[in-house]
Amino acid sequence: MNTHKDLDTWKLSMDLVEDIYLETSKFPKEELYGIIPQMRRAAISIPSNIAEGYARQYNKELIQFLYHSPVLS
Repeated sequence: MNTHKDLDTWKLSMDLVEDIYLETSKFPKEELYGIIPQMRRAAISIPSNIAEGYARQYNKELIQFLYHSPVLS
């Protein structure tokens, strides 16, 4: 593996982000400042934590970032 983008978990989490953005775009406009941004931020935090953890020097740090990701919670 050369980058975090080679990880299957990261790829799946990016698919989830795309799905969340697509589905939340169908929500009522009243939710524009409510649940929509909350769901989007939660979704994007998953691949972000994976990428940040992968960039760390030690596997222990990677594991810690993966536990911060909602995928493993």
